[in-house]
Amino acid sequence: MDQNSVKALLQEVLAPDTERVKAATDKLKQDYYKNPQSLAILLQILISNDNSPEIRQLAGTQIRSLLPRHWNSVPEAHKPQIREQLLRSALQSKEDAVRHNAARVVAGVAKLDSVDGQWADLPNYMIGASSSSNVKEREVGTYVIFTIMDAMADESSEIFPALFDVFSKTIRDPQSGEVRINTMLALSKMALVLDTENDGESLRKFHNILPEMVGVLKQAIDAHDEERTLQAFEVFQTLLECDPKLLNKNFGDLVNFMSNAASETSIDKDARVAALNFLVSCVLYRKLKFQALRIGDQMVERLFNILFTVDEIPGDEEEYSVTLSVLSMLNLMSSQLPPSQAVVPVIRLFKQYAKSTNTTERHGALTALASCVEGAPEFIDSQMGELKPLILQLLNDSDIKVREAAVSATKELAESVPEPLGKDHEKFMAALARNLNAGVSGIDGPNSKTSTSIVTHCCTAIDALCNGLEPKDLKGYLPELVPHISHLFSHSDLKVKAAAIGAVGSIAESAQELFQPYFEQTMNSIGGNVRLKDTEDDLNLRSLTIDAMGDMASAVGPKQFQRYVTPLMESTDEGLKLDNPRVKETSYMFWGTLAKVYKEDFKTFLPGSVKAIFEVLEQKESELDVELGEGAGDLIGKEVIVGGKKIKVVDAKDDDDDDEEIEDVDLGMDGEEGWDDITGISAISEEKEIALEALAEIFSNTGSEFLPYFEKTIELTLPLLEHPYEGCRRAAISALFRAYSSLWQVGGAKWEPGLPLKIKPSNELAKLGEIIMTGTLALWMAEDDSNVVLEINRNLGETFRLCGPALLAQEGAPEKLVQTLLDILQKKHVCQTEFDEEEEDEDLESSEDEMWLIETALDCMTGIAVALGAQFGEAWKMFEKIVLGYASATESSQRSAAIGAIADATKGMGSGVTPHTTTLLNIIVRRLSDEDSQVKSNAAFAAGVLVEKSDSNQEIIKAYPTILGKLEPLLHTQESRQLDNAAGCVSRMIMKHRDQMPLDDVLPALIKLLPLKEDYEENAPVYQNIVQLYQSGNSTIQNLTPQLMPILNEVMGEPEDQLDDETRAGLVQLVKFVHSKQPDMVQPHANLVAAAQ
Repeated sequence: MDQNSVKALLQEVLAPDTERVKAATDKLKQDYYKNPQSLAILLQILISNDNSPEIRQLAGTQIRSLLPRHWNSVPEAHKPQIREQLLRSALQSKEDAVRHNAARVVAGVAKLDSVDGQWADLPNYMIGASSSSNVKEREVGTYVIFTIMDAMADESSEIFPALFDVFSKTIRDPQSGEVRINTMLALSKMALVLDTENDGESLRKFHNILPEMVGVLKQAIDAHDEERTLQAFEVFQTLLECDPKLLNKNFGDLVNFMSNAASETSIDKDARVAALNFLVSCVLYRKLKFQALRIGDQMVERLFNILFTVDEIPGDEEEYSVTLSVLSMLNLMSSQLPPSQAVVPVIRLFKQYAKSTNTTERHGALTALASCVEGAPEFIDSQMGELKPLILQLLNDSDIKVREAAVSATKELAESVPEPLGKDHEKFMAALARNLNAGVSGIDGPNSKTSTSIVTHCCTAIDALCNGLEPKDLKGYLPELVPHISHLFSHSDLKVKAAAIGAVGSIAESAQELFQPYFEQTMNSIGGNVRLKDTEDDLNLRSLTIDAMGDMASAVGPKQFQRYVTPLMESTDEGLKLDNPRVKETSYMFWGTLAKVYKEDFKTFLPGSVKAIFEVLEQKESELDVELGEGAGDLIGKEVIVGGKKIKVVDAKDDDDDDEEIEDVDLGMDGEEGWDDITGISAISEEKEIALEALAEIFSNTGSEFLPYFEKTIELTLPLLEHPYEGCRRAAISALFRAYSSLWQVGGAKWEPGLPLKIKPSNELAKLGEIIMTGTLALWMAEDDSNVVLEINRNLGETFRLCGPALLAQEGAPEKLVQTLLDILQKKHVCQTEFDEEEEDEDLESSEDEMWLIETALDCMTGIAVALGAQFGEAWKMFEKIVLGYASATESSQRSAAIGAIADATKGMGSGVTPHTTTLLNIIVRRLSDEDSQVKSNAAFAAGVLVEKSDSNQEIIKAYPTILGKLEPLLHTQESRQLDNAAGCVSRMIMKHRDQMPLDDVLPALIKLLPLKEDYEENAPVYQNIVQLYQSGNSTIQNLTPQLMPILNEVMGEPEDQLDDETRAGLVQLVKFVHSKQPDMVQPHANLVAAAQ
């Protein structure tokens, strides 16, 4: 082994030839780097000025990987000279990249030497160099200190006082921007380990120096120094991830500075994007602190102004731009902050600028609104009455760009708040059809790109709008809409073609059997796409087509789709071999769809599909282990993607196996750039998530046919509860609970509420329940991802309702369940505190994301009430104070959720609610007069349920006049289903204490409200009450028979889900009774005649 041969191989590594690079890398790994002498040779190459900067830089990169393995093999007598030469190289090299890499090698050696107390004078030496009158020495000194802090800040806290003293000067260095930025970089590494609890002096000095750090950033921005500007921004990003106390004192000023920078049109685009990204991180990592500033109005106004003044329209291929960063900030604010600080000012400004004569302002207002819809759908839903006319107006705007934005906004609204758009589907469908026609006509004109975009957006908007419609709503559109969109299947633009196929798929899924006349022609038109595979575009179109065909299978049913099943199963099987993640995921999802369509008849394809999914779930996610040196310490043990390869990062110092050598990933000239394309989610992780979701769909629909695969399904799913990717954990939770429910239903198990169990499940089911609860509770209590916690909440609640108390019978389960739910409801769960610093303002409102977590926890609580029945009356004592607190909160969303939960818990515990009647009745009656329509609606439902379930009859009867008085205004509005819930409440009151109700007045008024149009659940008490009144011979209801028969004819028709089985059976008997007495009353009504047979 000699220096020349190593240099020659390093030169080959730099060659622009992949094969030569691979051969040289392999030879270095196998023949050289196993030998400790290789470190000494590389050190000589690094420190020699005779070598090219590129060779020296590459040598330095390799040294940093070899140091942990071979430094201890260097003779102690040689080490002092090496240290001296390294320092000289770091101080005297002319090239920045070589000097910086030598400095990193110095830091690496210092870290290893610190174990034995060697080279202890290095930091002080560098502090001296940083104070030198020679600017070059200051530059090197501060950079070496930065590299030392980067490598071993946690071991250097004793020199922090000296560092703060020198940095208070170097941060204002008058001669060198590099000294100033190096100081910032070093301070950021110190901040990561600074002990704010026990080192108050360092915290004070950091607070004092922070304004100077902002000054360095401002200087770099003003000088248009792109590199140093982005380095400085990165420092502030790092500080957001440190102890909150470091920024708390200056947080408001820092946010104001960044928002000013983002708004300043004279500075570079990259700097504006970086400033916006910092604000995004503030909302992510300092949400409560940001919220406590109460600057939502001001921030939204600034973001709108940026949209109005930025001179760019980002293309689809752009990863970042000022516009996209603004929209990302608005999207995040809407989901993470309460409506008053985000979506309220957005809507206010949208309404203002939607009527502006300035095209840019109308366009910007639309894009801003669209960016917020996904984050705050409930609040947006409540405002749609005012928003819809403006959206419709803008869909007909004179400017094509505004219409494009309006169509895109309509798509977002249809996806997130389908109900209010569905009520005006005629107006929106007509507007979309006009834009679609205009777009198609303009594709070959001067606005070709915008017209194409409009066509694409119209198809996706129609796709989303159709998903929220009933078949009867779509019937009138199909003859014109389907052929018109189908013409786009052969369009030359892939996005148009794909959007059109997706739209027809959604139309089919919503139209159901009404789509049958168009089915064959559609399948023939797009059938060839399922064999495409030559290009990425081909594969994407193949996937979208198969997705749409799955929608059509759901629409036309198993018989008509049968002849397409085998070729599509062959296509999806082939898709697994095409090495395209999207195509693979489509295959799994299509199998799940077919299982839903064919149920047990999917058994023919079970062996192949289950085998393929099992292979995915069994696949290891690490294709190679690689050491990435000291710079990757925070990624050790994680799976990442580098250059398209799945890589497990390992710590070099933890691996003494000589067969495992250094990395062959090019980290770039300064050892940092190579991390730009790293992501923490591997492709196989996402594939597992989709595959497991599909498997759950398959076993949920194939019944006993799946039993041979059941045990292995559980075996492969359980480990995914500990998967590092949250998507896999969510999918695993959902799959396990669906498996439990499926096995329960296959076995025909029964249950009765309460503990101990009155009906015990089978041994297999009991064992599965024990396994699932053990894994779930362990994950639930420690999970830091709120979406995973939400998934657990939802699945527990649903399973308790479906399968009863069996899961509660596990030892210790009730206590853990209650405690975890209490933690969530009190916002003390780890997922609610992970990134939040202490914030003393208890009046801060909740975001919609936070409320969804609270609502699912309440839903889980009410699931327990269903499972325990009357016994939950005792458990309610533990929840009562918290839930009643929410019911009296200032936020309407909290009041609504709490009153709804009280109603559901009351319904579940039945007579167990009796001891709590006084407290619950008081809060429910108060909420019947609430200012919020949804709260009033929920209170009407809760009042009816409490009347029905409580045995505290005298107290309830005494409240009847008050309840009726407060219900009366609700009977005149459909807003938030108030009418339906009020009608249900009145019916329950009649059934419980008929003699206390003025039936002669109430019944005619009640009949006039029927049929209910929105909340079909309330049809049960309404029509059960009517049946009971007939059975008792009540003359008032009998006299209303002529008015009632048309109503019954409507509710006994489509849709069938208007009535549950018990209520329908009661009405059938009622119709037969009326038919026997007064056949002329029944004859005019087809549905009633059918029922009377």
